[in-house]
Amino acid sequence: MTESLRTAHTYELSRATLAAIREMLTAAYDGDFGDEDWDHGLGGVHAYVEDEHGIAAHGSVIMRRVVHAGRAYRVGYVEAVAVRADRRRQGMGGRVMAALEEVVDGAYAFGALSASEEGAELYRARGWQLWNGRVEVYGPGGVAHLPDEEDSTYLRPAAGRALPGPESGSLVFDWRDGDVL
Repeated sequence: MTESLRTAHTYELSRATLAAIREMLTAAYDGDFGDEDWDHGLGGVHAYVEDEHGIAAHGSVIMRRVVHAGRAYRVGYVEAVAVRADRRRQGMGGRVMAALEEVVDGAYAFGALSASEEGAELYRARGWQLWNGRVEVYGPGGVAHLPDEEDSTYLRPAAGRALPGPESGSLVFDWRDGDVL
């Protein structure tokens, strides 16, 4: 089997492929990848690399609503990005992100993600910009401030579009179970 990058919407993936992706993500996150994390990465476009040993890298982009300065945006939110331990530092993350960024460019106002310390370097190198403003979420009790997300939320302008500026207000994300961002 040769190494190949594939993209597909969740509905197009077989149960076996989804199970293999989830297994790789659980291992790549050292077991810290639960049911809610998995759910967050479903319902959008997956980009993944397969090699002779199975799934080597994965990421997905799903649609989320973000309100900023009185306007609701359709945002391509990047989720579940990981590379199998034996394939790290070989350009796999970049290949997956390039495919996801193509989806963001074609379908969304901008891209957003919450980066781990380990992942932030990849995103910065690809032109993602740290959001320097307030991050909030619409929750069951109203709008809630998420100060812990303000040093890990990155945005990427879609092709030909500008990013919103923090001087115009907060980014207010839609609610979801588990880690909101």
